[in-house]
Order: sequence, then structure tokens, then C-alpha cells
Amino acid sequence: MLRRLLTLTERFTTADTALAHCDLMCGVYDPAQARIEAESVHKIAQKYQDSDDPVFRDRAILIKEERAELVKHHLSVLWTDYFKPPHVEEFPHLHDLFWRAIKQAGDAKKTMDPAAGEKLLSMIDEIDEIFQKTKQS
Repeated sequence: MLRRLLTLTERFTTADTALAHCDLMCGVYDPAQARIEAESVHKIAQKYQDSDDPVFRDRAILIKEERAELVKHHLSVLWTDYFKPPHVEEFPHLHDLFWRAIKQAGDAKKTMDPAAGEKLLSMIDEIDEIFQKTKQS
């Protein structure tokens, strides 16, 4: 058993270093993950407005807050692990766009106004547009 463990340990410590644009070979990052969660944030806020059931509304708040936090997570990962300095050179507003989008996810987390979710979706669309351009180059 110890020999097998040492063999596995050796395999991980002697592995070749992969050169990749991001943490893994490209193709694992996509703004769609953030968009799916942002769509939930928006739709939940709409359903909240349409309901007068207090239990439903309480649950909607909790679920929307979780989804908004996931948007922040997915955007942060995309920003820190996919986008690199050459992207910022090509798209100088990229840093500000991500900062505003992550802040907007926080704002959408704090309100039940569907407009906050719409604004978030719009920002994610803009990020996705840039993302698609970087994938082509």
C-alpha cells in the first residue's frame, strides 16, 4: 500500500508542466455560467413581484441571493483565470467592465427589483462579446 502511494505521489510530482492560456487548456471557461445564474436572479425577482405568498417570497429571496453570489464567483474566476494582460491591452475597459459587473451582481443580490437583473445580464452580454473575440484570435 505504501509503495502504491509513493508511486502515485511520484507521478504527481514529476508531471510535466503544461503551458496553457488559463488554468486548464482553453475551453473550460465561458461567461455562460455567469449568465445562467444571472438569468435566475432576474427571473426570481420577476416571480417575487408577481407573488403575494410570503413563504414563496422568503424562499425567492434566499435562492436569488445564492444565485447572485454564484454570478460573482463565475465572473471573478473568468476575470482572474481566463483574461490576461494582452486582453486588457486590446480591450482597455475590460477591468472596469468586470468590476462594474461584479458590483452589479452584488446590487442584484440586495434588491428584488428585476431591473437590477436586467442590467447584470446586459453587462454579462458585453463580457461575452469580448470573450468571443478573444477566443477567435
